[in-house]
Amino acid sequence: MRASYNGHYRSFPSYRRGFDSHRPLQKSSESRPESRLGGFLVSRICFQHRLMNHDPQDDAGADGNDQPDVNIAENATLRHRRIRSFVTRAGRVSPGQQRAIDDLGPRYVVPYTPQPGDWDALFGRQAPRVLEIGFGMGATTAEIAAARPGDDFIGVEVHEPGVGALLKLIGEQGLGNIRILQHDAVEVLEHMIAPDSLDGVHIYFPDPWHKARHHKRRLIQPKFVALLVSRMKPGGYIHLATDWQNYAEQMLEVLSAEPALENTADGYAPRPEFRPVTKFERRGLRLGHGVWDLMFRRR
Repeated sequence: MRASYNGHYRSFPSYRRGFDSHRPLQKSSESRPESRLGGFLVSRICFQHRLMNHDPQDDAGADGNDQPDVNIAENATLRHRRIRSFVTRAGRVSPGQQRAIDDLGPRYVVPYTPQPGDWDALFGRQAPRVLEIGFGMGATTAEIAAARPGDDFIGVEVHEPGVGALLKLIGEQGLGNIRILQHDAVEVLEHMIAPDSLDGVHIYFPDPWHKARHHKRRLIQPKFVALLVSRMKPGGYIHLATDWQNYAEQMLEVLSAEPALENTADGYAPRPEFRPVTKFERRGLRLGHGVWDLMFRRR
């Protein structure tokens, strides 16, 4: 699943069609003044959509003169925004997922707070602690947690259907060693995870943002890895997996350049036994697609 902290603001449909589909087509907008209003609304909606998704690093004008396409005041405000590796998409929550959210959410979903969490109290014990970022629909998380009952797992996912799906698995399998945060992982790491406290980090199949102009949105970047390392104990591990070769190459380059990390393998690592093969991964392997695992430890 894409960690995909890795949802989407879906591209806007033809709003003009929505406004005017009940009207006959006119050859000229002069004969129908309201069409100009429809055009204004379309432009306004698209402009607002552009602001929502604006990346300040893409401000160079179309004429190549590096002048911003939005006014200076708006651009100054937008420059303070961090480039996110995810966008929030609305998804359908099934009745079973909603019941799990209602019944189990109060116990297993931890509200975000801008201060370190008392994880010993939240789990009711002291145990090795692993953070998983972008657990998707939670099947892999649940399987690993069931196989490693002595470890505690903090799962971070922004999409509600995935949260509901993992809660449903927790209830069905009686898993007590998982807690969930439905929030931005960067803010969770910055504020809720204490330095030198994690025994492991799992990031499986994050959104590859495969277009070259979107690579800056990929989760695995030097600053983010440095933040992760600061929250890991010495000897703690970080395990990544991707099915996108170009992203695997970037992951290997970024992790190898972090001085506090050492590679446990000569390049890419074999898939560890604790990471199950998902049905999507199995299908991809049958089709000849590659999967790359990386396993690094903090020095």
